[in-house]
Amino acid sequence: MGDAAETRRRILRAGTAEFAEHGIAGARVDRIAANAAINKSQIYAYFGSKQALFDAVFDNRVDVDMADVPLDADDLPGYVAALYDMYLGDPELVRLVTWARLERTPIGPLFAHREDDGRAELDAIRDAQKRGTLVDDVAAEDLWSMLVSLAATWAQSAIVHTAHAGESASDHDRRRAALAATARRAFHAI
Repeated sequence: MGDAAETRRRILRAGTAEFAEHGIAGARVDRIAANAAINKSQIYAYFGSKQALFDAVFDNRVDVDMADVPLDADDLPGYVAALYDMYLGDPELVRLVTWARLERTPIGPLFAHREDDGRAELDAIRDAQKRGTLVDDVAAEDLWSMLVSLAATWAQSAIVHTAHAGESASDHDRRRAALAATARRAFHAI
């Protein structure tokens, strides 16, 4: 990996930690530079602004996480269980999404700036609806949104209980089973 690519990677890693902890407004470029072991001016050279760095951090995380947990419209129970595991194992992602909602996009689609985001997932859902394996009385956009939200029931933004990795395996197994059963009952055509 070249020096430029390595520097960019370090900036993204330090930016991820800083934005997850402090949000966009609270993040400090000086801390990001110190944690990336670079000169502050390099952040501006690579990304242009703190806001553009947040966008790069956010987009990078979304790309990685969507690739790690692809939607299989024929296995929604497995999908929501995998999302639960991802949220549990990646609290930074949930925090970044929360900050993006609080400071950037309080209403409407969170990923509106990402033209292709969700297209493959929505196409897969629509295809399954046409094949009769998923209910067709719920719009694909709404079904996908409900699946993602269902999986986040115990994420950091949860109102009643926030799950954490230190809880017992039986607690996590019980939650995965509940998520899977709910997705199956709600969305699989009978």
